[in-house]
Amino acid sequence: MTDPTTPAAIGRERQSAIYRQGVLGRRPAVPTDFAELERRARRATSQKGWAYVAGGAGEGRTMRNNRAAFDRWVIVPRMAHGITTRDLSVDLLGTRLDTPILFAPVGAGQLIDPDCDLHVARAAAKAGVPYVFTNQGGTPMEECAAAMGEGRRWVQLYWSTDEALVDSLIRRAEAIDAGALVVTLDTTTLGWRPQDLNLGSLPFAQGLGIGQYTSDPRFRELVRERIAAAKTSGVKQEVEVTLGAIRSLLSITRNHPGKFWANLRSPEPRGSVEAFLDIYSNPGLSWDHLATLRERTRLPVVLKGILHPDDARRAFDQGVDAIVVSNHGGRQVDSSIASLDALQDIRAAVGDEPTVLMDSGIRTGADVFTAVALGADAVLLGRPYMYGLAVAGQRGVEEVVANIVAELDLTMSLTGARSLADITADMLQPSRDFASSGH
Repeated sequence: MTDPTTPAAIGRERQSAIYRQGVLGRRPAVPTDFAELERRARRATSQKGWAYVAGGAGEGRTMRNNRAAFDRWVIVPRMAHGITTRDLSVDLLGTRLDTPILFAPVGAGQLIDPDCDLHVARAAAKAGVPYVFTNQGGTPMEECAAAMGEGRRWVQLYWSTDEALVDSLIRRAEAIDAGALVVTLDTTTLGWRPQDLNLGSLPFAQGLGIGQYTSDPRFRELVRERIAAAKTSGVKQEVEVTLGAIRSLLSITRNHPGKFWANLRSPEPRGSVEAFLDIYSNPGLSWDHLATLRERTRLPVVLKGILHPDDARRAFDQGVDAIVVSNHGGRQVDSSIASLDALQDIRAAVGDEPTVLMDSGIRTGADVFTAVALGADAVLLGRPYMYGLAVAGQRGVEEVVANIVAELDLTMSLTGARSLADITADMLQPSRDFASSGH
């Protein structure tokens, strides 16, 4: 009989803990199914917060494509396999992880909770899950790193039009012992997001999600230079005074480092927002830019947002350490290829050796199983943990990932997979129901 403290018991132990609480009349603080989690999170979130985190590009077709891609596959369990122990761990960029799960970078989490980044950092450290710090967070990466202690963290990089700022952000990532630099390629400009547009809501314009920048010495220098140049020019910008403008000014002032009343009298908070919107991302980002990374950092380099096999080949030919197959959770291009579909083409193109991660559409432990079977070395969670945060704060994040890991473990147990290496494409088959529906 297997020792209940071994990895073989992850799923059963999670189930048992919930059922034991049920005997006492207590239900989970966080729903164990995604549909109810999403419903509860929506009730707990502001209209603007929900639009930003849950919304997608255009008509939402890419978000639907992501889920439909999973529906096209079914798992085929094997019986009487006699396997009683399982190993969910994976080697990733020279580090052994307990599970093939990371927390994806999610920007402007302050819309959900003012201390979103710190809550997620602490939850990730407690759960043993690497957290990719968002470049568009409200809390400086140094504070998040301190909150994680020895927890593993990677750092996302949006490539600014100011190359000195790019270097400054990279140096800070190195200083906090980041495990990798994750360069996001698919947001050189914001996609068409009707949910936000219909509300006229851009969190960054309210001073939310720019904490990595206002804490950066090069960015602050840029802001001061712009303010000085504006004074020298003598041109005054006319601002229409409305109730909304006043609210925006107060939000910008509150979210800028320093004391509120000093910020209110200073041009720096407003100057920081304007500078951020002008330079945070580079629409001209090219492979020539990316080729400079090896000279600029000692960190492993991960490119996020790859969907075409030719781009994947070029990335590895340029010497990157890993890629993330991602369509940004359906938030950038409407009617884009599903990440899971792209994953299969990319894995076939690059072979078994390169490190390939995947995000967009992952909701459950069974989804993780399917993604691994189709070629992912690991996956990144986004919306699920943010919904857990909305429902129950840090505890909500912890419980969401615990539930997904438990289901992955149970799925492996029930299909005869002893380790992630055993989760292969021959454990899946195309869904006949999906095929018969005409898709």
